[in-house]
Amino acid sequence: MQHRELGRSGLQIAPLVLGGNVFGWTADEATSFRILDAFVAGGGNAIDTADGYSVWVPGHVGGESETIIGKWLQQRGRRDDVIIATKVGWEVNPENKGLKKDYILRAVEGSLKRLQTDYIDLYQSHKDDPTTPVEETLEAYAQLVKEGKVRAIGASNFDVARLRESIEASAKHGYPRYESLQPLYNLYDRAEFEQDLLPLMQEHNIGVIPYYGLAAGFLTGKYRSEEDLKKSARGGGVGQKYLNDKGLKILSALDAVSARLQATQAQVALAWIMAQPGLTAPIASATSPEQVTELLKATELQLSPDDLTELGQASA
Repeated sequence: MQHRELGRSGLQIAPLVLGGNVFGWTADEATSFRILDAFVAGGGNAIDTADGYSVWVPGHVGGESETIIGKWLQQRGRRDDVIIATKVGWEVNPENKGLKKDYILRAVEGSLKRLQTDYIDLYQSHKDDPTTPVEETLEAYAQLVKEGKVRAIGASNFDVARLRESIEASAKHGYPRYESLQPLYNLYDRAEFEQDLLPLMQEHNIGVIPYYGLAAGFLTGKYRSEEDLKKSARGGGVGQKYLNDKGLKILSALDAVSARLQATQAQVALAWIMAQPGLTAPIASATSPEQVTELLKATELQLSPDDLTELGQASA
């Protein structure tokens, strides 16, 4: 599988990143292990998680996903074979949140312990913390890189102004710079990223690993009516945002392209992201090994100029 460099980090990743948000939530430990096995067996190598996964589940305290990944790394002996990306800054609880230096230096130790590793390949600011100067956050990351605990840093859910401010601060003070951005981006959710953030990414050669590449499952084609929405716990939210004229137009184009390529709608939707200039690799999660195998087939799809035009026009 052809790997792509993430920004200027030196990290080489496959064109599909495995999302770890389901580990310990909708996928128990045994299932998560099988998902991770299938992903690596299929040529994948980058796994994305966060210290806040899965704090939204009743009874969870955060770190559940990292803990499962750490157990898998130890039991399988695969640490040198994978790129581990995790995040800091989401509100795990009222005392543990944000991007202040002392908190980052404390939080990273918890992630390292749960992941059972002495370094993190990509450590990401999970979301912007407007109460903290970008210089303070970057100073913390500089210390972690110097100590060998972090190889590269990335940002998630930043707007263009704060990202530009961070890039300028890194250059001015000699701090590590954000080598990647994790934004919301898919065939439906395009405009904001393409208009504001993409030009900045391309100007500075920053990698892009978007989340929600399948629009919360809508782009798999399984939600086409109110009846379909009722079959899933997340259907209500999906329908409210995506089940409209624009969404149905995109599904129609996905149907046509997937029929020509003898592929699934999900594979085509992910392949479309992979084919976009400036995009490194979409993040997708799976709740079974079979799903992982199907999603990885997206990396083998070659979309023609006609395919890309049809999908682009439907989603514009």
